[in-house]
Amino acid sequence: MKLLSRIGATALAASLYLQQSVAQTADAAPYKDPETGIVFSTWSAGGPAAVGVAPFTFGLALPKDALTKDADEYIGLLRCQIANNAVPGYCGLSHGQSGQMTQALLLMAWPFNGTVYTSLRYATGYNMPAVYTGNATVTQISSTFKAGQFELIYRCQGCLSWNQGGSVGKVSTSSGSLVLGRAASKTNLRNPACPDKAFFGFHDNGYGQWGADLSKAPQADYAKWSTLSAAAVPTDCTNVETPPAGGDGPDPIEPVPVCQAAPAKTYDYIVVGGGAGGIPIADKLSQAGKSVLLLEKGPASSGRWGGTMRPEWLRGTNLTRFDVPGLCNQIWVDSAGIACLDTDQMAGCVLGGGTAVNAGLWWKPNPKDWDYNFPAGWKATDLVSATQRVFDRIPGTWHPSSDGKLYKREGFDVLASGLNKTGWSEVIPNESPSSKNRTFGHTTFMFSNGERGGPLATYLVSANARPNFNLWTNTAARRAVRTGGKVTGVELECLTSGGYSGTVNLNPGGGVIFSAGAFGSAKLLLRSGIGPTDQLDIVAGSKDSETFIAKNQWINLPVGYNLIDHLNTDLIVAHPDVVFYDFYEAWTDPNIVDRDSYLKGRAGILTQAAPNIGPMIWEEITGTDGIVRQFQWTARVEGNDNVPGSSKYAMTLSQYLGRGVSSRGRMTITSNLDTAVSQHPYLHNEYDKEAVILGIKSLIASLNVIPNITWILPPANTTVESFVNNMLVSPSNRRSNHWMGTAKLGYDDGRAGGSAVVDANTKVYGTDNLFVVDASIFPGMTTGNPSAAIVVAAELAAEKILALAK
Repeated sequence: MKLLSRIGATALAASLYLQQSVAQTADAAPYKDPETGIVFSTWSAGGPAAVGVAPFTFGLALPKDALTKDADEYIGLLRCQIANNAVPGYCGLSHGQSGQMTQALLLMAWPFNGTVYTSLRYATGYNMPAVYTGNATVTQISSTFKAGQFELIYRCQGCLSWNQGGSVGKVSTSSGSLVLGRAASKTNLRNPACPDKAFFGFHDNGYGQWGADLSKAPQADYAKWSTLSAAAVPTDCTNVETPPAGGDGPDPIEPVPVCQAAPAKTYDYIVVGGGAGGIPIADKLSQAGKSVLLLEKGPASSGRWGGTMRPEWLRGTNLTRFDVPGLCNQIWVDSAGIACLDTDQMAGCVLGGGTAVNAGLWWKPNPKDWDYNFPAGWKATDLVSATQRVFDRIPGTWHPSSDGKLYKREGFDVLASGLNKTGWSEVIPNESPSSKNRTFGHTTFMFSNGERGGPLATYLVSANARPNFNLWTNTAARRAVRTGGKVTGVELECLTSGGYSGTVNLNPGGGVIFSAGAFGSAKLLLRSGIGPTDQLDIVAGSKDSETFIAKNQWINLPVGYNLIDHLNTDLIVAHPDVVFYDFYEAWTDPNIVDRDSYLKGRAGILTQAAPNIGPMIWEEITGTDGIVRQFQWTARVEGNDNVPGSSKYAMTLSQYLGRGVSSRGRMTITSNLDTAVSQHPYLHNEYDKEAVILGIKSLIASLNVIPNITWILPPANTTVESFVNNMLVSPSNRRSNHWMGTAKLGYDDGRAGGSAVVDANTKVYGTDNLFVVDASIFPGMTTGNPSAAIVVAAELAAEKILALAK
C-alpha cells in the first residue's frame, strides 16, 4: 500500500519509526484547546513534544468511562505540516491494532483552499485504501491554519471498531493503551475537494507507529464537547481526475473484468501459483512427460515473459522493473498491479511471485535447517541431489556486474573491519552453506548476466519449450473441485481482464498442486473446504456460500496455524566512510553514467540489489532452554528518515531470528475472503527474546572496535534489554515477509489432532490427489532468506509426486 514504508520487508524488513517511542507506550503531553476548552492527551512525531513544534501531532480525548468500558468514539486533534500551499499533501492516522495500515480504519486529512477535508478509508492489502463503507462518521468541530500547519479538531464516531465488507476489527480503550499509526505526504494528493474520489501517493513526509498511554485521555466533560460541531464541509466532485494505472496513484478502477471461458482441454497436473514453488514443480512434472497447466493470478513480470511495467528510461528495451536488480525496492513506493490485494501482508501477485519482486538473495540451504525442522524423508541427506540440481541451474553470484566489480562497497568494508578484528570468519556463503556461526560474507543473488534470474530465467524457460506445458496468467483459482478426497479439477475466478473463467479438469490419475504461497495456498485450501471448522464456517457464510462444498465433506485440518516469519530487529549505525546511493532516484532520474553502464553492458551499481545489501552476518546463540537459535544479520547502506541522526552515512543491520525459533502465529480468513495475520508469530516464547538480546549484544561488542562508529539504534545510554523489551512486537514493524508454515508438512495427521496439513509426499491429508508445494509446508524457519530452500523443496516434492503417480 502506498501509505506504508518505502523501506521494505521482503529481504530488507520493514523499518521502524522512532523505536524508543514506538517501542514503549509514550508519555502524553496535555493540551487544552483555547477556543473549545477540550483537553487532549497529545503525541507528536518524534515523541512527546510541545504541540505545534513537530510536523505531526495527534490529540485524543475519550469518554469519561473509557478505561472501564471500551469506547467506540473519540474527539481527536490533528495538527499537520503544510509543505506547499499550492500543492496539497495529506496526513493520515491508523486506528488499527499495532498501528498497521492494512485491515484497519484509516483517517485521512488534508488542506485545500482554506478548508480541511477528511476521508475514512480502509485497505485490505497493499493497494490504495478504498472509501470506508462501515458505520463511522467524522464531524468537524473546528479547523484552523497557521504558520505552515493546519489543525483539525473532530469527533470520530464508530471509529474504534470497524467492519469493511466482513473484514472486522477493534481496539480496546479499557486496556489502558493503544498503538496508533501515522503517515504524511508533502504533496501527492489528487481530487482534493472531492474526498470520496481523492487518491493519494507515497507518504514522503514521515510514517510510523507509536504507543499511546490513555491514562489521562478520558475526560469528564466529553459528553458536553461531543455536541460541538462546525459548518458542513463543501465538496466539489466535478472534473475529477481519473486514477492513473501505476505510478503514484491507486490501482486503476477497472470495469467488470472480461475473462474468456477456459478451453475444454484436460491436464495431468494443474499447478496454482507461478512462484518459487510452482514454477519448478511445473517444469519437473512436464519434463517427466506429464501435461501441465500453470495458473498465475497476476500478470507477467519480466520482459522475457511479456511484462510491460517499466520506468521511462527502460522504454525501447525488453527489460522491466523486475529485471533490473537496482529497481527491486520500487515495490515499496509503487505496488499497483503487483501486490496481492487479498492479504494484509506484502505478497507479489505477478508471474514469479516473491522471486520476481524480492531482492534476490539466494542461499544454498544450511543443512541444519532440514535436519532440525523436517521429518524423515526430508533430511539434509535426502535433499543433496535436489540441492545440486537447483544450484547447477541457478548458481547465484556475489558479484553480479558483468565486469566482476562490486560497487559502493564502503559499507561492507567498514563492518567487515570490525568483524575481522573480533574473530569472525569471512566466507563465500554458498561454498560453505553450513558455516553459519560467527561468519560473514558478501551477499549472494539469484541474478545472472546483470539481470534478475532465478526460476523465471531457468525452470520456466525449459518448461515453456515443451508442448505439454501451458501457462495462463491473470487467471485466479477459486478452489479445488472435489468429491470427498478425490479432486477432479480447479474452479477459476474471473478477477482480471485477460484471464480465464470456468473450470479446468484433470485427466484420470492426475493431481492439483497449490503453490500460491503461505497466504494464498492456505486460502485456497479453506475455499476448498479444508481447514479448521471456525474458518470453514466463515467461508460458508461468504460469497462462496452457494457453491461451497457440503459440510459433511469438510476436512478438518489445522490450515493457517504454525505461521512463522523471521522476526526482524533493526539496529542502525553511522560511519563517515559509508557512501549512500539513492536507488529510488534511479527510478525516475538515474545517474546517466550508471544508466548507460547498465544498458550498454549490464555493469555498475544497478546490477546490485537496492539498497546495496551486505555484509551478511551469521551467528548461533544457545539459550538457557538448551535450544540453538540461528541468526542472520542483513546489513544495508540505508538509514531511516524517521530516526534522528540516521544520515546518509548510516547503515541498517536487520537481525533475523531463524532456525530454532519457538514462537508461532496464525493466519485466518475474513468473510470478505481476505487473509490476515490474526496472531503474529513473534516473541511468544521468553527464550526467543533472550536469544535476540544475546545476539544483539554479541554484534555490538564486535562492531564497537571500529573507530568512529556511532550507534543510532539502540540509542546511547539505552541497554539492549530495555531496547528489546520496550519495542513494539507487530508485523507492522517486526516482519521480514518470509512467511511460512500455514500448511505444515509432517507425519502427525491433523485430522487426528496432529499439527500437519500435508504428509511427507506433500499430499493434503484426507485427499487422494491434492498437494501443496511452497513455503506453506515448511515446519520451521530457515537460516536466511528462503527462496532457494523453497525451490529445493519443490525439486524433491516433484520426485515424490511422480513416484506416487507410478
